[in-house]
Amino acid sequence: MTKKPRVAIAYYSGYGHTTVLAKAVEAGAVEAGAEVTLIRVDTITEEQWQVLDAADAIVFGSPTYMGSAAGKFHVFAESTSKRWVAEVWSDKVGAGFTNAACKAGDKHSTLGYFATLGAQHQMNWVNLGLLPGWHTSTESENDLNRLGYFNGAAASTPADLPPEAVSKADIATAEYLGERVARHTAVVLAGREALAATAA
Repeated sequence: MTKKPRVAIAYYSGYGHTTVLAKAVEAGAVEAGAEVTLIRVDTITEEQWQVLDAADAIVFGSPTYMGSAAGKFHVFAESTSKRWVAEVWSDKVGAGFTNAACKAGDKHSTLGYFATLGAQHQMNWVNLGLLPGWHTSTESENDLNRLGYFNGAAASTPADLPPEAVSKADIATAEYLGERVARHTAVVLAGREALAATAA
């Protein structure tokens, strides 16, 4: 029987908004049957590095600051270089999410950065898998993917509002991403198990 997917969420949150999204990704992945570990990259321990290495999927998360992921996430990313050389994360499933104050806010740059980081580690990137919401006059800001991003889940929260103000639609979109990552990872694991059985 195929094991439960192990999903690690490696994220940084400056003011708590991105933590709300990380927990939503976690909830979606758990609902889809995955074992999930949340890891803040600015306080990562050696034990948590080992969790990342053992995970079947890693989801990256950070607020978008000045057109990219936060500096503390970049510090984490650069510290993965030895794992990159050793190809430790090769063929893991990857995905990403971000939050910014503006509705556009250059969040695409952060999601693209995450995808590139995953590609450098030879990971298999999972996109959001949703058509855009709120792009016709008959749709609303309550739709999934209301901001129309595709490379991951994106949220927009006014800078002067607390984490409790993160849009319910954006939270639901992050949950959808977590579910999608878990289900895709389960397919990958089942496929590997089937190939191994065939080879045996």
